[in-house]
Amino acid sequence: MNVPVWVWVATLVAVAVLLTVDLIIVGRRPHEPSPKESSLWVVFYVSLAALFGGGVWLTAGPEYSGQFFAGWVTEYSLSVDNLFVFIIIMSSFAVPRIYQQKVLMIGIITALVLRGIFIAVGAALVARFVWVFFIFGAFLIFTGFKLLRGGDDDDYNENAIIRWSRKIMPVTKEYDGGKLFARINGRRMATPMLIVMVAIGTTDLMFAVDSIPAIFGLTQEGYLVFTANVFALMGLRQLYFLLGGLLDRLVYLSYGLAAVLGFIGVKLVLHALHENNLSFINDGQPVEWAPDVPTLASLLAIVGILGIATVLSLIKSASMRRAGGDTATVTTTEPSTKDQTSTKDQTSTKNSPSASAPHEVGRKR
Repeated sequence: MNVPVWVWVATLVAVAVLLTVDLIIVGRRPHEPSPKESSLWVVFYVSLAALFGGGVWLTAGPEYSGQFFAGWVTEYSLSVDNLFVFIIIMSSFAVPRIYQQKVLMIGIITALVLRGIFIAVGAALVARFVWVFFIFGAFLIFTGFKLLRGGDDDDYNENAIIRWSRKIMPVTKEYDGGKLFARINGRRMATPMLIVMVAIGTTDLMFAVDSIPAIFGLTQEGYLVFTANVFALMGLRQLYFLLGGLLDRLVYLSYGLAAVLGFIGVKLVLHALHENNLSFINDGQPVEWAPDVPTLASLLAIVGILGIATVLSLIKSASMRRAGGDTATVTTTEPSTKDQTSTKDQTSTKNSPSASAPHEVGRKR
């Protein structure tokens, strides 16, 4: 797929315009979006992604269009999984609801920039070294196995960047509206709002360690990898407010994502064998029996797995509610969901010195 420079430039300009408009809307009128407003924005971004995929079909053909849709669906699904941790972060820092849009917006912009760098490095590696697919594939299979066992290491804990930010910048104990900095007794200090933005941005980047190899298993086109990530992240803020309490009903989401990551991991290993040039495997020759899984088959498998996981989740939560349980009970039944560990994480975060100030602010307000 040959993407002219002007197409890259036009894409980046369009993304910058959308983000700027979003920032202006959020900055001028801080508020908690209603379900209707969130729904309209989600529909807008999903429609935009569908139109883009249609444009790829018309200009580059169905193969590349299928790669884009497979990558976008995968990234979007993994982004939904990220929302569990975003909720924990917002709760841990006691972020006022009317400012959560701003936090998510800045965090998403940060993630887009950092992911762009990550994608550029990954594309360069994939283009030069076929053996990278063995590493990506093994990592995704391992990650899928961890999800299946319920061993999530991606639940929120303050990472090194956040701890470093706290050390180099004095942080106030209270929020100052939506401001990132405040002046206390003549001294310029960061507010908890800045720290939580760093937390959202860097946490999303760590999620990219799973998602970027996954999408490279579906397409090696840097342009499609980038745009699929853009469309997955652009609607994430509105999806956060739209789903809200519905997230705890997706009790089998982790199982579905584990199956998707495992499927893509196997696909990557098969592709690496199919294109093999490592001397210690088959004397450096491609392994003829290893098939390249077609794009359409990948798309159907991903959509089918996620669809089944969603339907089964809703059936399970509905049956538990009818039996007299609630969604919280349903969640604790499944060891692989984020909400099982959220209580523990929030408790440990509340008791840690780094998070105590924001929680005290939340109680005062």
